Amino acid sequence: MKIDLHNHTTRCNHAVGTVDEYIQRAIALNINVFGFSEHAPMDFDEKYRLPFCDMDAYVNDIITAKEKYKDQIDILLGYEVDWLPGHMDERVLYADVDYLIGSVHFLDKWGFDNPEFLSGWKNKKIDEIWKAYFDATQAMATSGKFDIVGHLDLIKVFKFMPKEDVKILAKDALKAIKRSGMVIEINTAGLRKPVGEMYPSRALLESAYSLDIPITFSSDAHAIEQIGAGYDLAVTLAKDIGYNKAVTFQGRDKQLVTF
Repeated sequence: MKIDLHNHTTRCNHAVGTVDEYIQRAIALNINVFGFSEHAPMDFDEKYRLPFCDMDAYVNDIITAKEKYKDQIDILLGYEVDWLPGHMDERVLYADVDYLIGSVHFLDKWGFDNPEFLSGWKNKKIDEIWKAYFDATQAMATSGKFDIVGHLDLIKVFKFMPKEDVKILAKDALKAIKRSGMVIEINTAGLRKPVGEMYPSRALLESAYSLDIPITFSSDAHAIEQIGAGYDLAVTLAKDIGYNKAVTFQGRDKQLVTF
């Protein structure tokens, strides 16, 4: 069973390729379950996400594709939701979807993973940024609003690494993830970023395994050629650590399958 649950469409304004092209590529790669999780609408950073006025069209795109390709691949519908208290919208949080990915892309409205705001790293203590990031991740998990933790250690994207042990920095966040029943994605997008490694790191995935936190797989594709990229490396990492099952979803219900 091959699963890829975190993929985007042109409706987020920073991806390329049609829904059909994405699905056809997934079929060619023998992916069994392919999920679209568009950047959910929000009244902040609106140029990089689906607008509220396109929510119905997005859902219709994916539901139509699900029916069209039902004999070839299982297509799922989701959203990637930014954890930003005061800006998340109930139309998203209570949408009729298969899953919601909760992601931390902002710290006090600073888009730390956006190259446009790279200067924000200057004159900051790296360890304090990492601590704030995992504090936000802990709060996101504790909210109970989401199913999947998006790219658990995205904070490493530009390779500003902490001096403190990352396992210690992430310890409380991982415990919150465990209590919430959330799933961690092995997200291969980090392989094409400056950090050059998957999210999460091996060390954090080992910590997740020790807590019996389940996993799923994601390529976080924003272009056709990114679909399934690094999948074999992700599977190898998961198996090396001890995982042999992954989670897929239907109507917010988890389904455990062998990969």
